[in-house]
Amino acid sequence: MPIIVHIFTDGACSGNPGPGGWGAMLQYDRHQKCIKGWSRNTTNNRMELLAAIRALEALKRACNVIITTDSKYVKQGITEWIGMWKRGGWQTIEKRPVKNKDLWQALDSLCQFHKVHWEWIKGHSGHQENELADQLAREAISEGRAGSMEEDTTGRI
Repeated sequence: MPIIVHIFTDGACSGNPGPGGWGAMLQYDRHQKCIKGWSRNTTNNRMELLAAIRALEALKRACNVIITTDSKYVKQGITEWIGMWKRGGWQTIEKRPVKNKDLWQALDSLCQFHKVHWEWIKGHSGHQENELADQLAREAISEGRAGSMEEDTTGRI
């Protein structure tokens, strides 16, 4: 039976752009790991993407993964839009550069390594694991502003 890791992610921003945080909870069997990070000047979308990236990077080997996110931007981007972006030279239908290309490329690479299934849930709807990921993201902003957490500079705009 293959290993299935459940990952729950969220991103937050205090102002958009502004200080932002990301949080993720990884769950396998009865094991749970929470991770979080922050960036001084970023956007909510970058934090949503970075939560998924950092969670996948935390896995020590290739896994079957179910990522649950409240970000339609992330889910649709990685499951629907990315193929078109790559074929179009990382431009949108309107021939504009894809925003957050660096993070989309990193996430795409990780999704080639892991077998990832994406699920979307409505944010702030009482979903326990999503609420935890949101709490982690908000804590990261507070801890970062207080100087008790090193900045994840990849999230900067």
